[in-house]
Amino acid sequence: MARILVVDDQADVRAMMAIVLRVQRFEIVEAADAQEALQAFDASAFDLAIVDIFLENKSGVDVIMALRERVPDLPIVAISGMTALDFLPGSPELANVVCLQKPFRPGDLTRAIETARGAAHAARQRAVG
Repeated sequence: MARILVVDDQADVRAMMAIVLRVQRFEIVEAADAQEALQAFDASAFDLAIVDIFLENKSGVDVIMALRERVPDLPIVAISGMTALDFLPGSPELANVVCLQKPFRPGDLTRAIETARGAAHAARQRAVG
């Protein structure tokens, strides 16, 4: 069973994502802020992370960069309520991050996860050979 770290400071958004993902047979760990997210990530392995870009105490971009420092090819879905999704700077740590705008439907979340996992797999294949 794939493990997903869900990082969002809105409890209702985390709960909605957790329900959708558990139905799809993912194991979910929720984090309300950057500190919780990094502690959970350091304590256990994850197959993917979903990170809100605008957290109360720290930028989600900083969280993504910290996760990618630890696991460079980690599949990541960045979520945001912004209408423009060009908020991610073009640094290598943020390559292949899939952006998803709030509000989103369960199917949108599923497709974003599939896209992120596919992009990470393709990046690993390019690195190998």
